[in-house]
Amino acid sequence: MNKLPKVLFVCVENSCRSQMAEAFAKIHGQRIIKTYSAGSRPSGNVNPKAIDTMKELGYDLTKHTSKSLQDIPTDEYEYAITMGCGDECPFVMAKHREDWKIPDPKHMSKEEFREVRDLIESKVKDLILSISKPNVVNE
Repeated sequence: MNKLPKVLFVCVENSCRSQMAEAFAKIHGQRIIKTYSAGSRPSGNVNPKAIDTMKELGYDLTKHTSKSLQDIPTDEYEYAITMGCGDECPFVMAKHREDWKIPDPKHMSKEEFREVRDLIESKVKDLILSISKPNVVNE
């Protein structure tokens, strides 16, 4: 049996962006990837705006917890995705690394927060598609 590729979403506080990315990965890729999220300096809680905007889509983010990089498995990840925290996110062992440069929605209006949420969902779906799609050779 093949192991699912591990994907880690990282932001500084692990309270908004990386939490929503982990949630979308669970929603859209549950049989395709194994997903984690963590923060370089976790806040200790999930942002209430993130909880509310994910609830609008039927996902209960209250079951998530804000975790540090020390709270997740130390194995090598297939993908480590940072959310735009730049050099505040320490190195994580991963075969592929990407920085999505997603703005921190923490102090945004509810509508702007939804736009960030939807951007994260789109990027997660694209990532899952790229992972699940077999390599196609041009004939």
